[in-house]
Amino acid sequence: MTNKENYNNLSAFFNDEYHSLKSYVRSKVDDTTERDAEDIIQDVALRIFSRSDDLSPITNIAGFVYNSVKNKIIDVLRTKKETVHESEDIDTKWAEFAELFYGNADNSYPEDLMNALKKAIQQLKPSYRDIIIAVDFEGYSYRKIAVQTGISQGTLMSRRHRALSLLSKHLETEKNMNDKN
Repeated sequence: MTNKENYNNLSAFFNDEYHSLKSYVRSKVDDTTERDAEDIIQDVALRIFSRSDDLSPITNIAGFVYNSVKNKIIDVLRTKKETVHESEDIDTKWAEFAELFYGNADNSYPEDLMNALKKAIQQLKPSYRDIIIAVDFEGYSYRKIAVQTGISQGTLMSRRHRALSLLSKHLETEKNMNDKN
């Protein structure tokens, strides 16, 4: 009977408090392609529900769940995210990415253009910046990102398209300002 009660109480709690849990996670962790609030909550729920038969009766469901979520957040924050390092390889990727905006000339781009592009990418909102970095620099496919994040491939493609459009406008404005000087 206690196993069934745990399961029912946990189910009711997750149904009633899902949005509060999501807000809590977002307050602790920025959503990125690697750290999505819903993914964290779903991982915690999966672990709790898979062990609900092994647990003794849970008297404080909210405390138990929030403590589990807090521990998962700590685990996520502790894991080292692969960082993009400045190297010859990344310089090549920057040049390839610059070709999207300026065509394939002689594969040499002025350093100020590369810096402007880097700055423009950093200024994008996180969901746009993340898709650009994941697809164009880290080589992830839309399908793989969709599986990892739960975001549809169409939404990811749309975000990348909008990000490229914003970058193009920003760099065109930058170019016009430099031409005037």
